[in-house]
Amino acid sequence: MYSDKKKNPLLRLIPVLLTLLLAAAVFLLVMLPKRHLNEESALAIQKTVERSAKQCYAVEGVYPPNLDYLRDNYGLQVNTKDFYVRYEAFASNLPPKVIVKVK
Repeated sequence: MYSDKKKNPLLRLIPVLLTLLLAAAVFLLVMLPKRHLNEESALAIQKTVERSAKQCYAVEGVYPPNLDYLRDNYGLQVNTKDFYVRYEAFASNLPPKVIVKVK
């Protein structure tokens, strides 16, 4: 015997929902480590700039006035393509405030 039963329309959505869920899981697995790596890189850049400023203070007796001074005189290289670097020098006898953010 033939019966004309209509299938539940929600059953058609299950493969679509499973595909979207799988795509979201793959996206998170790929992007979360990259974000963590960028945050670690930003911290490493911050520590390098602070260490270079301390080296300048040890050699010259004053903290550098800006980041360009460290680039020109101490060979500091910073990846400004991927990171924002903010260098705030208040006085020549106080350590500068260094903030590094991922672009």
